[in-house]
Amino acid sequence: MNSSDKQFEKRARALYQEATQNVDPVTAGRLRAARRTALQAATAPATSHHRARVLLPVGALAAMALAALMIWQPTPQPHADGNQQGAVAGISEQDNELPPGADSADPGLYQNLDFYGWLAASNNDSQTKH
Repeated sequence: MNSSDKQFEKRARALYQEATQNVDPVTAGRLRAARRTALQAATAPATSHHRARVLLPVGALAAMALAALMIWQPTPQPHADGNQQGAVAGISEQDNELPPGADSADPGLYQNLDFYGWLAASNNDSQTKH
């Protein structure tokens, strides 16, 4: 530093000291409050940045786990007898069976269709209760 810089610095310090002694108490209080607010604001983002640094990897892990669960599908387990195709074929054959046609069935079956509907509904209700 040369001598002009030192003189400038001394003059600036002297002006600062003089200004701080001549500040009224109300203004000094507002300045202190503003300083405290600024210091608190400076320390607050550090905690939110830390929280974001922790939540980002956790969120990424959760998204990966959800994607894995959506993609992964368990393979069907074979039945106890080991004949899975036979069990499926037996079920599909039962589902494909149609009731007898009207010309070959007993005409007495078609006289009380409401009764048979009630019987089927009550049979289903009694099976679900057990």
